[in-house]
Amino acid sequence: MSDFSRTPEVPSVRGAADPATSAHVRARRHTVLELLPGLGLAGGAVAAALGVAELAGWLPALVLCVGLGVLLANLGLVPDVAQPGLALASGTLLRAGVVLLGLELAFPDVLALGAKALAVVVAVVTITFFGTLWAGRRLGVPDDLALLVACGFSICGVSAIAAANGVIEADEDEVAYAVALVTLCGTLAILTLPLLREPLGLDAEAYGAWVGASVHDVGQVVATSSTAGAAALATGIVVKLTRVLLLAPLVAGIASTRGRGLHRGSSLVPGFVVLFVVAIAIASTDLLTDRVLEVAADVRTVLLGAALFAIGTRVRLERMVTSGRVL
Repeated sequence: MSDFSRTPEVPSVRGAADPATSAHVRARRHTVLELLPGLGLAGGAVAAALGVAELAGWLPALVLCVGLGVLLANLGLVPDVAQPGLALASGTLLRAGVVLLGLELAFPDVLALGAKALAVVVAVVTITFFGTLWAGRRLGVPDDLALLVACGFSICGVSAIAAANGVIEADEDEVAYAVALVTLCGTLAILTLPLLREPLGLDAEAYGAWVGASVHDVGQVVATSSTAGAAALATGIVVKLTRVLLLAPLVAGIASTRGRGLHRGSSLVPGFVVLFVVAIAIASTDLLTDRVLEVAADVRTVLLGAALFAIGTRVRLERMVTSGRVL
């Protein structure tokens, strides 16, 4: 659980006359105040991104958050005083957002697909992940960048990149590249897949399954599959969210390979991955109302948006250009 609690605990206040306790409380209050500028900046950026996404319709809010971070940083508009809050956003808030992603899933919906469909989804994710890693190595792409792109392509786009980066802590430039690449490919899928449905002779359910198994972001799946009607949309969402279910074992495997997640003698599975699975289990019951799930989805967007904005503020375009990296 150390993923979510890196600030030392404050001892219980035994009395106002205790100078050691008072000093500790004042120090903690000062730390909270130090976090506010960065969190406020990130919150404002998320609000702006959501507003633009609402007006534009086709621009994903999370991608806009990364872009705003990169823009402000390279214009010199991110003050040093914001760094503590931005560091919290790119770490703790990122992991919290991934946990809330689990509430989008429910085990009964996944099992309803049947063993054959589940096997296809697992095969698609496995082939996409390892195929992307292989292609990255062949092209000389840095390992962390290839891993982030592989996670984004195989699971759920920007959210999967954020989850994987919570384990590997890649260079911010590489995170920005990975986000840009999966967003570009997902956008192209929205434009091209509907045109291929009739030539391929796919009915609504088959088309929805194809979209759900191949398109990265959940929003992109909705946009692409809805062109074939409600049946395609429903099938596409279930198949897509089944891919998201595989995020937990994938991130746990990455953590095991990289030797991360070893906090205070715990297992190799990071704490936020465990909580992600717990969230799925909760979503599989009737404990949460639709309204609660809607609020959780909004909170998740804000948390991930703040995290991606913070990551974007560490990207320096000059360094990216001089390094000679291209997509």
